[in-house]
Amino acid sequence: MSPAAVAPPLSRTKRFVVAAVSAINDAACRSDGTVNRRLVSLLDARVAASAKPFRGVRTADVPVDLSRDLWFRLFVPSSVSDGERLPVIVFFHGGGFAFLSPDSYLFDDVCRRICRTVHALVVSVNYRLAPEHRCPAPYEDGAHVLRFLDGGGLLYADPSAANLADLSSCFLAGDSAGGNIVHHVARRWAADADGGWKRVRLAGMVLIQPYFGGEERTEAELRLVGAPLVSVERTDWLWRAFLPEGADRDHEASNVFGPRAVGKLEEALPAAMVVVGGFDPLQDWQRRYYKGLRARGKSAQLVEYPEAFHSFYAFPDLKQSAVLMEEIKSFVDSHRPRKEEDGERSGGGDKHSHIEEW
Repeated sequence: MSPAAVAPPLSRTKRFVVAAVSAINDAACRSDGTVNRRLVSLLDARVAASAKPFRGVRTADVPVDLSRDLWFRLFVPSSVSDGERLPVIVFFHGGGFAFLSPDSYLFDDVCRRICRTVHALVVSVNYRLAPEHRCPAPYEDGAHVLRFLDGGGLLYADPSAANLADLSSCFLAGDSAGGNIVHHVARRWAADADGGWKRVRLAGMVLIQPYFGGEERTEAELRLVGAPLVSVERTDWLWRAFLPEGADRDHEASNVFGPRAVGKLEEALPAAMVVVGGFDPLQDWQRRYYKGLRARGKSAQLVEYPEAFHSFYAFPDLKQSAVLMEEIKSFVDSHRPRKEEDGERSGGGDKHSHIEEW
């Protein structure tokens, strides 16, 4: 591999898909800071929920607050043993805070694979998008969904799934902007963890190539000009669309351990798994996040895929995509609360040599 390479070898089909997505997203991001939603819809194929299992998973769309179009897509494995209780993964999709949805084909497929591989219930949140709804709208929506689950909302929406749900083994997961949301929603949960929650206990966070940033230009951002999907120009536009009016990229929403970070991390903030790709221009910010957690006494694992570009997990035929699903399963299995009836559970994260845990 040439030192100057900014992307791994990709098939012609994948290069075409990446180029098409980039071109349409660039065209949809207007110079006045708005998004051309009609143009985006040409790219964003949607998939309806189905009570009939498909690829081993059934789905249902559950309303939470229709006044702000807050709902989630529920993914339930079709094969479950009698009396089995499953971990719950609350998932936040990527898209720069401005694009996509749980019913987008891309994320319906990703969450279906997580559900099937991890053998977990997946709650994929439809949060409000920027620039129509700026920071902290998606963080508030994520916390609201946790309150809905904590209050027994799933029991009324889908009783059979509610009987499977082990909310004491709840995980937050997300990719790109969704990874950013994971951090901020987890902090909101942790701030009230001492008696403020009846059912929901966060056992871990999975941040897949999380979207963090700052005013500084990092080495990877400067070196990987031309990398698939992510560029400084695109991320700058998305930060302007999402952050509060007048804020710069050192705002705590983007630069979580930066010069404007306020307060200490909550004691109850759960363990984290941070996924980094070697061809992702955001990788330096992701590693800083991991190191920031460790420096503050938090449990964190760094999982690196040297040949991966941003959003590699969206391509199920890529080897790294399948490996990631197994890594998520290992993390969930090893961080579920130990109980007498499932005491055989043990940590599996050290089975993979590319995981670092400091």
